[in-house]
Amino acid sequence: SVYEMSGNECCLSTGEVIKVTGFKINKLIASICEKNEVSQFSAKMELPLNFPGLYKVVADKTPYVSIEEITRKVSIGPTRFGHPCFYSPEDIKLANFTVRRGEQITFNSVEVVNGAMAVNCVVVRNNQSHSFTLPLSQEGKFYECEDDQIYTLKEIAEWKIPKCRNRIVRLSNALHMWDFSNPLPENFDGCLILMPVYEVQAVMKHRKDIVHILSDLDVEVKDITDCYDTSSFLQPLSLEDVFERTSMEFPMVAEIMEGPSESQKPYNLLSAGKEIVIYKKYQAARILASETRSDSPKRHFLIPMSYKGKFKRRPREFPTAYDLEIARSEKEQLHVVATKAFASPHKELFSVSVGDQFLVQQCQTSEILYEGRKKVVDVLACEQILSDTYKKVLLPMYMEGSFVEVIHDKKQYYLSEICKEFRLPFNVKVSVRDLSIKEDVLAAVPGLQFEEEITDSYLLISSASNPVESWEIPVYRLNMLVHLLSKDVQRVVPPATKTTVEEISKEQYYMVRRYENQTLHPPPRPPKKP
Repeated sequence: SVYEMSGNECCLSTGEVIKVTGFKINKLIASICEKNEVSQFSAKMELPLNFPGLYKVVADKTPYVSIEEITRKVSIGPTRFGHPCFYSPEDIKLANFTVRRGEQITFNSVEVVNGAMAVNCVVVRNNQSHSFTLPLSQEGKFYECEDDQIYTLKEIAEWKIPKCRNRIVRLSNALHMWDFSNPLPENFDGCLILMPVYEVQAVMKHRKDIVHILSDLDVEVKDITDCYDTSSFLQPLSLEDVFERTSMEFPMVAEIMEGPSESQKPYNLLSAGKEIVIYKKYQAARILASETRSDSPKRHFLIPMSYKGKFKRRPREFPTAYDLEIARSEKEQLHVVATKAFASPHKELFSVSVGDQFLVQQCQTSEILYEGRKKVVDVLACEQILSDTYKKVLLPMYMEGSFVEVIHDKKQYYLSEICKEFRLPFNVKVSVRDLSIKEDVLAAVPGLQFEEEITDSYLLISSASNPVESWEIPVYRLNMLVHLLSKDVQRVVPPATKTTVEEISKEQYYMVRRYENQTLHPPPRPPKKP
């Protein structure tokens, strides 16, 4: 059979031995969904996995009848996507624990327990985690729990579509860049039923790359697994597979079978056939930063703590008095100027004019007259800066105005100093670029907002043939396949690590922000009426 692979024709000869290494969703057939059914007016649309937008998964109403069925059809793994949640409409009585009906059960991993396969599970009850195992033989009805996370189509295809089932998703954010090539209706914000189209991933005896075969290819095959030595085939590994190896197995030498599609440096050096040394795996901190510009699209970056450039402060903008209270610090007094007028409905509270300047003091309570009754409300105490004096004023916390920070600090800061001395978010501009980076992308950005500090998984690698420098590659944002070589690492100590500022897409930005520590969120803004 002759078929096309990556734009090239490929021939499968009679008698050719192929080792199937996995199944992967190649694309999705989507139909508009109404009341959990395909709309009678909906045409089927083919969506690539990189189709834009963020989506919420609609819980499947069809139950699973055993733990074994769940493990066979649902992806359970070590990554943050691989922890599906289910509930049982009946109590599940175990030897030392009873799972109550309706309780959310998180499936973490599958392993052998006392000689039998079982699933490691967790139930959170009264803010306490209870761990237990469920054998694959456990029967009953198990329903999917509602999932409030958002995902890209690629993530849904890889983790959230059970085998032999379709998946309903709801568009979570509007597609701003709609055009006539978009198969979805303009301003569409409803649900889609996704039907996966699979491809077979395989390796062949005399090829060093991965062969992708569409599942509808018309070719007859015979299973010879039991009578063939499969050790002679290459074993492709994803970066996640490498990261799961024990620390004792590093460093290791690998050959790239499929390089990443990213064109930015240094990822463009990771092409198929190149040999690399993988020194170690670890978690590393990054600062998530975005351009400070009103027009879209904004650019987003992940900046390592090793960045050697310097920054100058830039004014922050605050939409309400409540945001001023959040940004207030003990180290320095917050000085702002109003850029929008606000007329207070209460004589006890101050009305703001454009150009008014304030020094923010503290949050306190004040008594006001509201609908003929006295009421105590939260207010922000400030000092209004007049020409030759200061006037104490009270601003309502719900006040919707607009304030811009007045910067008096002319000092230049390293990234580590900003993280140590100031609270994020924090606005800056590069004043001295990082001279160790040939092209410092941050230097050309007119303004940046440091949004938060995140922790992510990385592998430290270098070229095997010319290990003059090493660099960190993100495990969960770089798609590439390698196979390990039985070569000794000539240099166990890695060369100097090159600083890499990673520019990420809008979808990747939302994925990173989605896993931030929820305790960093301020409480909801106060109501607009007392």
